[in-house]
Amino acid sequence: MKIKQLTAKAIIFIALFLIIGIVYTQTKTDNIKLNAKTKAGTIQALSTLLQQDYLFPDVAVKMSALLQAELKKGAYDSIDDPIKFAEKLTSDLRTINDDKHLIVIFAPDDAKQLLKNKGKEIPAAKKKEIQRAMQQDNYGFKKVQILPGNIGYIDFRMFAPPEDSKDTVASAMRFVSNSDALIFDLRQNHGGAPTGIQLICSYLFGDKPVHLNDLYYRAGNKTQSFWTLKTVDGEKMPNIPVYLLTSQGTFSGAEEFAYNLKNLKRAIIVGETTGGGAHIVDGMAINNLFIVAMPDGQAINPITKTNWEGTGVTPDVAVSADKALKTAQLLALQKIVQQATNKDQKKMAQWVLDSLQGLKDAPVITPAVLQSFAGTYGDNRHILYDNGALFYQRGEFPMKIALSPISEDTFIFSDMSDIQFSRVRLQFDKNTNGQVAGLTELYEDGHSEYSAKN
Repeated sequence: MKIKQLTAKAIIFIALFLIIGIVYTQTKTDNIKLNAKTKAGTIQALSTLLQQDYLFPDVAVKMSALLQAELKKGAYDSIDDPIKFAEKLTSDLRTINDDKHLIVIFAPDDAKQLLKNKGKEIPAAKKKEIQRAMQQDNYGFKKVQILPGNIGYIDFRMFAPPEDSKDTVASAMRFVSNSDALIFDLRQNHGGAPTGIQLICSYLFGDKPVHLNDLYYRAGNKTQSFWTLKTVDGEKMPNIPVYLLTSQGTFSGAEEFAYNLKNLKRAIIVGETTGGGAHIVDGMAINNLFIVAMPDGQAINPITKTNWEGTGVTPDVAVSADKALKTAQLLALQKIVQQATNKDQKKMAQWVLDSLQGLKDAPVITPAVLQSFAGTYGDNRHILYDNGALFYQRGEFPMKIALSPISEDTFIFSDMSDIQFSRVRLQFDKNTNGQVAGLTELYEDGHSEYSAKN
């Protein structure tokens, strides 16, 4: 969800949508039943808000007319549960233009707070509460690591406002600043503050400002432009290859991030077509029981002059979301090998690329053949067979490390996210009679160690 800055309205919607990742929790309805007067009043108030503030005035008229028609013919007569009533209103509104940003929510406490603070700054206590919740969620950052082949990887779930998140963003970007390629995982990212998108984009361009996006607001008929920042906390990475992972759940601000970088030819999108939400959302109290999350603005890309509303962002490389990371790793490694000027850098990237490609094209090995590899090699290397898979164990250490085949006789450690494990392959050697005779450990730097099977 793309939201405005921390206004009295928007701050509640950070709590409802960003921190808990779009899946909101409505107030429990124990002993609360709606009567006909309350339902009619809610629909009338909602219709007024739609015609005053909804992004597209002509669509708002149609929505209002639909609600009034449904009310008149008794479509809501049998509904007295507030949550079901809110869900029914949301469903009916979306029949007009399937606006996924438009949601009616039963939330009396927040509705009363919105009414109380209408036109006022958000209370300091509430602001601190929301900021603390974002902090506890680490501003959406879930994983930052260096993958084999020197590929930076960042998995983050929201674009928090920079006034709160800039130090965390800087730490994440500093961690990956020495990478040869960079992967942003947006598969579970549902959006956030436009300034948060602007900040992270700014790390991927040079000092010269680049026009990223415009946001148009119906109120006041005004447009706000977003350009990359001239300076950021840490190093900029204008030349590093960038890959973005997407899913059908990638939404709103995360889609803008992908749309911006795709149209500026700054990133390769890998995964699924995204959810299709390009509207700016404001939170409004319908009355003291219900809130409506209503689009009152939209994104306008300076290159395409349009946005991704209803269509989503189409990936450059279409694969299922669960295969997006491996696919992006292969693409990144191919790019690194292609561009590398350093012999060791190229050799390392090619080694990892061959391993990942081997995994992708892995042969099916029968249990009988796998069991023939099991045994002790040399003094302290053990290959164990368990439930259709092979494991490596060295010395007396109890840890067993899973193995995966990349050819009929060569295996790698299954955990390719571990850089140390990625630097070794195990090749089983057979004698002239076709029996397994030894194990050769092949290393990335070119040396090898042979152990005979006991």
